[in-house]
Amino acid sequence: MDTLHLVILALIQGLTEFLPISSSAHLILPSEVLGWPDQGLAFDVAVHVGTLIAVMGYFRNDIIQLVRAWFTSFKGGQTSESRLAWYVIWATVPAGLCGLIFSDFIEQNLRSVLVIAATTIIFGVALGLADKTGKRTTSLDKMTFRQAILIGCSQALALIPGTSRSGVTITMALAMGLERQAAARFSFLLSIPLIILSGGYEALGLLEHPGIDWSDLFWGIVISAASAALCIHYFLKLIDRIGMWPFVVYRLILGVILLVIAFS
Repeated sequence: MDTLHLVILALIQGLTEFLPISSSAHLILPSEVLGWPDQGLAFDVAVHVGTLIAVMGYFRNDIIQLVRAWFTSFKGGQTSESRLAWYVIWATVPAGLCGLIFSDFIEQNLRSVLVIAATTIIFGVALGLADKTGKRTTSLDKMTFRQAILIGCSQALALIPGTSRSGVTITMALAMGLERQAAARFSFLLSIPLIILSGGYEALGLLEHPGIDWSDLFWGIVISAASAALCIHYFLKLIDRIGMWPFVVYRLILGVILLVIAFS
């Protein structure tokens, strides 16, 4: 890969993985607008490793507490942390099952510019409605099993390109009455097992691809991890102040641009 391609694609992945604006919608733009070649499976795995490092590093204290509480729950000790740990596990199941069943179909039939444009707009509108009408009264420690499962089911929709995993989970969380901070934090925690599962599945495909440029992968990991960490930090810091509407407007503009590309 050219250095410019590497840097831009790693930055796109790092910045868009956790913002509710769809990483797949952005990763298609360089190839469609600038004619860049596909970055390849190895680079996809690398930048996902980078975003995983970022989210686990940022939430390291939360993760340690959740893991401890989860093990304690087997001894009968039930706390808000252990419930949250179980919620993350159970909420990951729908997307994991749907990924196993439908990933090949989605890869072959739904990775078009038109589909990504439509989902970028549709789920952008849904995010705006959820932010406007949601009660935003439920904190993370008051979340119920029903809310967690519904958020997990919504995460399965993110298999459709252009939907945005963080976008659709935050949308459902807001619609279910969670506070903005709680919605974002649960969405980020949910990303950890899913990135591990999807990244591990993609990594298996690397066995068929010898001659990997490890230097490119290293810098892809570093750049995506750094940009993702900054993204998480400032998103959580500003979310209560700015709300979701800047991202809604951005998605609508991006969707229109993709529609123009699709029909031109």
